[in-house]
Amino acid sequence: MAKLRMVFTEEQIRKRVAEMAQEIDAVYGDEPLVVICVLKGAIHFFSDLCRHMRNPAVELDFVRLSSYGNATSSSRHVTFSKDVDCDVRGKHVLVVEDVVDSGRSMRFLAAQFQAREAATLRIAALIDKRERREIDVQVDFIGFSLERGYIVGYGMDCAERYRALPAVYELLS
Repeated sequence: MAKLRMVFTEEQIRKRVAEMAQEIDAVYGDEPLVVICVLKGAIHFFSDLCRHMRNPAVELDFVRLSSYGNATSSSRHVTFSKDVDCDVRGKHVLVVEDVVDSGRSMRFLAAQFQAREAATLRIAALIDKRERREIDVQVDFIGFSLERGYIVGYGMDCAERYRALPAVYELLS
């Protein structure tokens, strides 16, 4: 079994997610908002973030993308295996992602929602990691910045393992 090194504790995550929800509430107020979870990695972050938000006009939806498969580095090909169910035309959209790494997935989603005429599009990411950034994307709400490392836990995985860990760890060789 691989070795893990703690990067962010449960308490650090809990505190930062609550702060991010306040930041998001300050931007949107009571404006109608579609919050879209990028499955599977962002599910814990998405759930915790939404529970802390106070906006009564939030609509929740989900997308599923893949660029890693069972590997630890991106294949550079983004697939869209589950689309949102709602119409985003004229609506404020907040995409909730676990890690913004290369930027490819977020560029793909931004293009999709702009083509569907979303009123605004912002990104909330638990981790903004620039180690492999290829596409310049703006992350509007950042939980933590991380320079490098392959991370798992709190929804993030390596070949479907480690998702249920309650904190974020670096996967060591």
